[in-house]
Amino acid sequence: MNRRTKIAAVAAALLLTASAAGSAAATGTGRGEEPGAREAAALTGTAKLYRPAGDDITFSFDAHLAAPDTMNPQAATGTFRFSHYVQGKGGYAVATVDCLVTGGPVAVVTGRVVETDVKAFKGARVGVSVLDDGTNDRLGYSWMTQDPKKGNVPPCQSAPPFEQVPAGTGDFRVLPWIPEYPAS
Repeated sequence: MNRRTKIAAVAAALLLTASAAGSAAATGTGRGEEPGAREAAALTGTAKLYRPAGDDITFSFDAHLAAPDTMNPQAATGTFRFSHYVQGKGGYAVATVDCLVTGGPVAVVTGRVVETDVKAFKGARVGVSVLDDGTNDRLGYSWMTQDPKKGNVPPCQSAPPFEQVPAGTGDFRVLPWIPEYPAS
């Protein structure tokens, strides 16, 4: 392929991607919402935690509450993943979201672990909290104070965001929840 053909192919691919993104925006998020509707709440992104010994600890989120479910945080969908490795040893877990509440730059998400290589997390409900504060993001998790195999974390409950996320290692995005209260 010559240079001109490659440039044309790249331009066409970019045009198709932009067109698809525009179509997705025009039709909502694909979760039963009206065209152009805003999600009720969301928590997305990935970050690493700070540890002076150099542990590799990563959290990733893709949690959403659709607009029609605004007053039902337990209708949230998505997944979150966390892993902790030290010198190549450790483990990971993936949880299916069962509750999401956000307020300003803070989110709390809970889910049931559906995939893991850590015995203590198999089938456990775990909770994570996030502070989306630009370059000073923070994160907390329920297993800091409660053994996941012994406790039952209630929906949308976790420890406060006590862990530091080093600048440049996180890209959390919290979409604030705006509950709809009756007018009378």
